[in-house]
Amino acid sequence: MSVVLPGELIQSQHKNLKLGPGLQQSGDLQGRASIVVTRAGTLEQNTKGNKFWVEGNSRRYVPAVQEPVVGIICARQGEGWRVDIGSAHQASLDGLAFEGASRRNRPNLKVNSLVYARVSLAHKDMEPELECFDAQTRKAEGFGELKGGFLVRCSLKMSRNLIDPNYFLLPLLGSRFPLDAAVGMNGRVWVSAKEVKQTIAATRCIEAADPDGGGMDQTAIKKFIGTLDL
Repeated sequence: MSVVLPGELIQSQHKNLKLGPGLQQSGDLQGRASIVVTRAGTLEQNTKGNKFWVEGNSRRYVPAVQEPVVGIICARQGEGWRVDIGSAHQASLDGLAFEGASRRNRPNLKVNSLVYARVSLAHKDMEPELECFDAQTRKAEGFGELKGGFLVRCSLKMSRNLIDPNYFLLPLLGSRFPLDAAVGMNGRVWVSAKEVKQTIAATRCIEAADPDGGGMDQTAIKKFIGTLDL
């Protein structure tokens, strides 16, 4: 892990390299390849060494293909919708990009509805495109309209923490009360519990653990939960 700045070059010999946010391919990725850093932050990689990204504690989301996002429906557009995902440009969501959708059978999303979607197209010269199913199975796999619950806004760093299965917070909350959550890589988290006070507690814990907020660790969060009315 190292701090990188825009314009720096990263070298990699991995043949099946995947680039995440903050990096852009330069040249051929077969064999030794050059990767250009496009934003400041810390350079991260997965355990296999085949995926790199730049981790920065920013609230401006840069879409990346296959990343899950929580979007807000802004307007109807032809056979689909315009969706706010917190990036520089709104994304488009086709009415057929849902499990089982057809010309006669498609979701009826209203303005301000929430959707959990996956980025299917992300290019600097084109607007992002979304889909609400798994591209391989064509099944929803948890994607689609999010009904009820509450939308929590957090830093992109916190989103990445929450989507990591080894991160403590969601399992800790789930051990205290039943909780549904949809984590978007765009700094938005949808949470829903049986009782309103539980939903509020989950929201406050996410905000307290956010590096942009309190930055509490597991021990501090456990103590914090003890002060809440559950």
